[in-house]
Amino acid sequence: MSCALATHVRFTETEDGGAVLLDQRSGQYWQLNSTGSAILSLLLTERNTEAAVALMRERYPSAADRLPGDVDALLCLLRDKRLVTP
Repeated sequence: MSCALATHVRFTETEDGGAVLLDQRSGQYWQLNSTGSAILSLLLTERNTEAAVALMRERYPSAADRLPGDVDALLCLLRDKRLVTP
């Protein structure tokens, strides 16, 4: 499943490869490390979670077993915080 940023959220990449999400309604910031930023970027470009996992496995083969759970956990967190929409 892919996702989209909620209309009230701004996504800005940082110099270290991570990203910051700003919830403009609450003023709250969320910081993503480079892996989280890469996963979110993949999901935002119309790729489903399976495609995101596959691409991340190419980048991080040593974490291949963990990646499906990590992608799902990030997506669930972002949805719970209403930062992305399905």
